[in-house]
Amino acid sequence: MSNLIQEFNDYRTRMNEVILSKDNLVIKRLWNLDTNTYAEGALSTKTKEMLGLVASMVLRCDDCIKYHLGKCHEQGISTAEMYEIFAVANIVGGTIVIPHTRRAAEYWEALQQQQA
Repeated sequence: MSNLIQEFNDYRTRMNEVILSKDNLVIKRLWNLDTNTYAEGALSTKTKEMLGLVASMVLRCDDCIKYHLGKCHEQGISTAEMYEIFAVANIVGGTIVIPHTRRAAEYWEALQQQQA
């Protein structure tokens, strides 16, 4: 299962390098804004990552979901907390979020196994 994580991270890194190498000022500014949004502030980084995960699930962006799952894992979010996050995303997004929850649960399991 760790292959799932490695493949995602490798692809994301490789394509980010390609995109940023084109030196587009708008893309660089947008990505910088995204990075700064998740920095520690009035809300903790942990809280912001949980919010980002819920928003990503509701918007049904699997890449974003994986990214925020990884960040939530880094922030020490427990499995019990994760399933409450999944519950919020499903209640806000409706049943169309269920397939994304399945893939999120699979990725979360891989992250947990990688830690063990």
